[in-house]
Amino acid sequence: MKRKRFTEEQIIAVLREHEAGVKAGDLARKHGVSEATLYNWKAKYGGMDVSDAKRLKALEDENAKLKKLLADQMLEASALRELLSKKW
Repeated sequence: MKRKRFTEEQIIAVLREHEAGVKAGDLARKHGVSEATLYNWKAKYGGMDVSDAKRLKALEDENAKLKKLLADQMLEASALRELLSKKW
């Protein structure tokens, strides 16, 4: 079964339905996700607006990019240290 990706706007709309009183099981069935997914969304996006969610996503992307750059730099520095420590 192909996994469906939801945008931040869609996730927040589903959470608003849940806040309005719709049961989690009914929402899960309606949108084709598990109840656990709904609760994970609620933990991550609960109480957010769409703009907050987009900002969170942008920050997560930037954080991943910076972590990758740091890992590359550390690997390069380690290789240089190893090369310089050898006696020729």
